[in-house]
Amino acid sequence: MSFLIITHVPHLVHKGKYYAYAPYVNEMNLWVNTVEKVTIAAPEDFSQEISPIQSAYEHEAIDFVKLRSFDLLSKRSIIGSMIKIPFLCLTLFSAMRKAEHIHLRCPGNVGLLGCLLQIFLPSKTKTAKYAGNWDPKSLQPWSYKLQRYILNNTFLTKNMTVLVYGEWPDSGKNIKPFFTATYRQEEIVPFTGKTPKIPIRFVFAGGLVAGKNPFYAIRLVEALHKNGKAVLLDLYGDGRLNEPIREYISQNGLQNQIIVHGNQNKQVLNAAYQRAHFVILPSDSEGWPKAIAEGMFWGCVPIATPVSCVPDMLNHGVRGLLLTSNLVNDTKAIRGLINDQEDFKAKSKAAAAWSRAYTIDLFETEIKKIIRT
Repeated sequence: MSFLIITHVPHLVHKGKYYAYAPYVNEMNLWVNTVEKVTIAAPEDFSQEISPIQSAYEHEAIDFVKLRSFDLLSKRSIIGSMIKIPFLCLTLFSAMRKAEHIHLRCPGNVGLLGCLLQIFLPSKTKTAKYAGNWDPKSLQPWSYKLQRYILNNTFLTKNMTVLVYGEWPDSGKNIKPFFTATYRQEEIVPFTGKTPKIPIRFVFAGGLVAGKNPFYAIRLVEALHKNGKAVLLDLYGDGRLNEPIREYISQNGLQNQIIVHGNQNKQVLNAAYQRAHFVILPSDSEGWPKAIAEGMFWGCVPIATPVSCVPDMLNHGVRGLLLTSNLVNDTKAIRGLINDQEDFKAKSKAAAAWSRAYTIDLFETEIKKIIRT
């Protein structure tokens, strides 16, 4: 089978191998391990070296179709994009016609073009992974809403299975609730639940960008520190807020409470989750937040905003804490959980049990069923 991946994720070519954002590549390796030929249609990453958060595809027969990046964020960029889009469409449509299976990664600008073009190939076998928030009531860019509309319309998506996070009302018959995974069954070790011991350790893993709200995680830990709790926050990731965060830590004397580690590999993050008591992600929007699921796998009690399928992941508070975005109330809730060791341990145990049900082994089995359909 020839398998075409259409994605907005930039790809780095190094010594004949193709690298991209590790969580995405690790998942795609599971999609392509049973197909003969893979074609990747994506923008090129022109970085000179491989980042710790990048991984390589493991497939031996890969063709790479370079796409020019574009966005629709301003009048100037829209004008520039109007020049690029016709050529991008020709390139994509040619690749789509040659493929036996078309796989779209959404939401994203390239995914939007793929959504539109696949309408004209109704007989092709297709899948789409919508990795964002599928909640129809959530605030989304217009381009995301358009992708959701197309993917949810069975008339416009012949022969397509669309994978989304969570179960939502008014979903089309082609919509399949799905999940993602990081760990294999063999990585599960006996676990009876954590108890909060000094210092109370928090982990934030994600982009240091406004949408992930790392500053709210910092202020929560700062508030707990001021209330007399011995706390420590490990921040993993990078982004535009890196320097502002470092300045805030310095200006407020929080060097002993908050440590910025930058981008780190899976092994470093695993060790951090195993040490930590809480994993925290006060994000504005998510699909299936892998940082939360990964922390839960190691028994971290999750603290997250109630977006997308997060309330279901946390069983509406049974397996963790749902943030209200009110600093006083959220600080009080976390402090109460730290003081209640029995409740904390129960949540830690429940979090691990839930996350460990979604292994790579199960993911591989489900992916094979979808590709063979």
